[in-house]
Amino acid sequence: MSRIGRKPLPMPKGVTLAQKAGSFSVKGPKGELAKPLPEGITVKIEGDKILVLRADDSRQNRSKHGLIRAHLANMVKGVTDGWVRELEINGVGYRAEVTGDTLTMALGYSHPVVFKLPKGITAKVEKNRIALSGSDRDMLGQTAAKVRELRPPEPYKGKGVKYVEEVIKRKVGKAGATGGGGS
Repeated sequence: MSRIGRKPLPMPKGVTLAQKAGSFSVKGPKGELAKPLPEGITVKIEGDKILVLRADDSRQNRSKHGLIRAHLANMVKGVTDGWVRELEINGVGYRAEVTGDTLTMALGYSHPVVFKLPKGITAKVEKNRIALSGSDRDMLGQTAAKVRELRPPEPYKGKGVKYVEEVIKRKVGKAGATGGGGS
């Protein structure tokens, strides 16, 4: 059996799990999330624990067993506590501000970059940090990747948008006037 799949998941107070044909949904104080449930995998509630079970030991069911349990754990944490992803902006004149569901950034281009946040994702800006938060971990990670993609960090001066925990490998610039190439 999958080590992750057979591990029971604690059910926090205020969280409800609903199963429909081919899908399951988790509802909590921070919203509701739903995912499709593959054939051969069932989700069962026993007391205050959630169990993910599989029909048989076929290769496909074994591979989906731990995956569904991990998705379920992420969904439960998302609807109770929520997820946060922080980005850092480095560069002279680089800045960001949030107005409603729009993130406007000055990233060294001739125009401001306007990024519309998807439904369920909120942003806060403090100095040079953007904190994205939401209940859906997949959507949050995808949104953070798209914001980073607007101006990825460059290796010479480190200018651009990067994750807070990301380490940029720096490169050495030009060697300068070392007397090469004269006659």
